[in-house]
Amino acid sequence: MVSKKIESALNNQIRIEAESSQIYLAMAVWAEVKGLEGVSKFMYDQSNEEREHMLKLVKFINERGGHAHISELNAPNVTFGSFKEMFEKLFEHEVFVSNSINELVHITLQEKDYATHNFLQWYVAEQIEEEAVARTILDKINMIGDDKGGLYLFDRDIQQLTVVSSATDGSPV
Repeated sequence: MVSKKIESALNNQIRIEAESSQIYLAMAVWAEVKGLEGVSKFMYDQSNEEREHMLKLVKFINERGGHAHISELNAPNVTFGSFKEMFEKLFEHEVFVSNSINELVHITLQEKDYATHNFLQWYVAEQIEEEAVARTILDKINMIGDDKGGLYLFDRDIQQLTVVSSATDGSPV
């Protein structure tokens, strides 16, 4: 049985994951109307992935005798000055999510809820991976600078982006 304190913290994370999905969706739409087909596809895929993260939490809470709550969401930013700015915002958001997951892990240790602690380890590893991907993308964008040809190649290549994270089994992201 999940405690009320942990149930509340997990429900907060459900909202964060749902907002993450919306943030990526807004970025996908922005990129699509700017003609960045590869970036748009990447963002649509990420949006779906964040929704899956949310659903995993919903199922876990309910399976542990709690009650998952679906709440209102903060509206995401829908415009960006540049695709570089968009990815900078994305990286900042992933760091925010990582901090939120780390706080959740801390609460599970305080509450001695080792089942939830174990469940959250997947999210810890996932966030290491998410930050690594965002950092790699920013490195590539900084390498491109203002080169339109570089942007064209980046937009094409982001669909095949692979990053090997130390937190996973070594297979590319």
